[in-house]
Amino acid sequence: MDAMVITDFGDTDVFERRDVEKPSPRPTEVLVQVYASSVNPVDCKIRQAGSWAGISPPTVIGYDVSGIVEATGEAVTDFDVGDEVFYTPEIFGKQGSYAEYHVADESIVARKPTNLSHTEAAALPLAGGTAWEAIVTRGDAGAGETALIHGTGGVGAHAVQIAVAAGAQVIATASPVTVDQTEDLGATRAIDYKSEDFTDVIESEFDESVDLVFDTVGGDTLVESTGVTKPHGRLVTILEPEGEWGASYQKNLTVHMLFLERDRRPLEGLRHLVERGQLDPVIDSVLPLEEVATAHEMVEGSGLTGKVVLDIAGD
Repeated sequence: MDAMVITDFGDTDVFERRDVEKPSPRPTEVLVQVYASSVNPVDCKIRQAGSWAGISPPTVIGYDVSGIVEATGEAVTDFDVGDEVFYTPEIFGKQGSYAEYHVADESIVARKPTNLSHTEAAALPLAGGTAWEAIVTRGDAGAGETALIHGTGGVGAHAVQIAVAAGAQVIATASPVTVDQTEDLGATRAIDYKSEDFTDVIESEFDESVDLVFDTVGGDTLVESTGVTKPHGRLVTILEPEGEWGASYQKNLTVHMLFLERDRRPLEGLRHLVERGQLDPVIDSVLPLEEVATAHEMVEGSGLTGKVVLDIAGD
């Protein structure tokens, strides 16, 4: 099968197009013809130095799939040949999705939203699944609450929509190029992080502090958010938090550090929101698989307004 392989760890020039062996499904696995994948920051980190994830070049990376089931293992019960599916592959020691075919255990696979193309659906599994876990599972966002979301890239842009669908009012910090887009996605207030201080905005424009903070930026952003978080508030981060927490413990805050575990459950949640018209994939660009190096350079750069998707089967 056709695949883009990393021949070593390093810069984007390590990608090489190769013919690699087509995988075969084990008893509980499905073989999926990959119609589209997408590029996430973790893809770039693994390309640069992925030994921490059990990755050994030469290998295929990539952690989003939308495609069609071509074969099933003998113990598979939930899918049939021809089913349209989407999912985020396992990272640790596994082959990724920058290829024509991929195998995955059926437990992490979900049916693709019926109203999305494969290129649209491929933007959702990793970024959207992370946002779902942060806002719904860990953050427990509810109607009438206020959520502060830091960063509106691939994860944050979907988190805004999920929080709004949960009935929360959303305040989000965004880059200058995504301020308007963030409010179009449903945020009550998008804060330009380059020209505005989020604590000043919340204290001057809102009557109350926030119930939930979701940080996709890192550094000391999370600890700086404690001053505008209500007692017993919840904070979720996908990056290691830094900074001096001081007396913030007196608020009895709950802090969640989130690394997405592969599971069908959040994908089913995303599918329902998409099919109800409450969640749209946020896509910046669609490139062919052979331009994966360019896609990585775009993700590592700045100015994106959504996910970079790889069209593998000409969807």
